[in-house]
Amino acid sequence: MNLRWLPSLLLPVAALAAGGASAQQAPQRQPDAAQAVAAPAATLPGNAAFTLLKDIEALKAEVSRLRGQNEMLEHKFESLSKRQSDLYLDLDKRIEDLRRQAKEMTPAQPAAADTLAESRAYEEALDQFKAGNYDKAIAGFDAFIKTYPDSGLAANAQYWSGYASYAKKDYKRAIEQQTKLLSAYPQSPKVPDALLNIASSQMELKDTPAAKKNFQEIVAKYPGTNAAAIAAKRLELLK
Repeated sequence: MNLRWLPSLLLPVAALAAGGASAQQAPQRQPDAAQAVAAPAATLPGNAAFTLLKDIEALKAEVSRLRGQNEMLEHKFESLSKRQSDLYLDLDKRIEDLRRQAKEMTPAQPAAADTLAESRAYEEALDQFKAGNYDKAIAGFDAFIKTYPDSGLAANAQYWSGYASYAKKDYKRAIEQQTKLLSAYPQSPKVPDALLNIASSQMELKDTPAAKKNFQEIVAKYPGTNAAAIAAKRLELLK
């Protein structure tokens, strides 16, 4: 609604409201052209003037109410904008904290986590072997060797992969796997046991000369070991 004409009305209306009946009793004089233009409501009857003033006050109250609502909405918008900004700042801070923690993590901490996973993988394969699940044990040990070729348990995994084949009576594969151990881990404490498993597999395959030769090598090179004691007993059987 266009209210630019209100100031021209307020003055004569207010005068009418203030003067009341006395304004009606005052001698009337012909208004000039300027007054007629500036105060078009001056000729309104008293009741109409009061009604107009009441309407004007109601409009002013409505404008004031709308201004209040507008200010309230602006405040809510500012609050939401600030909250959104705070959330973004908090998210950025958390991301930065995670990056800093990753940078500050010592090499020992990743190594410890990797060692735990390594140990768990080995134990899971060994548990399959103990349970007599030789195919799963072989798969577990072979995966371990592929994943952790430099592990201190790699030679052991290689040995048990071969021995699981021996337990399945797959003697050729047992010989292949134990031969890999001798080649890849010649300094491993498992070497005498690998040789014993090779010789035992050769016995099962009726390759007596090769078995006898390996039993003799175990007794000569690794005296005092459990493998040497078993090899000596099996040599007696081959006489």
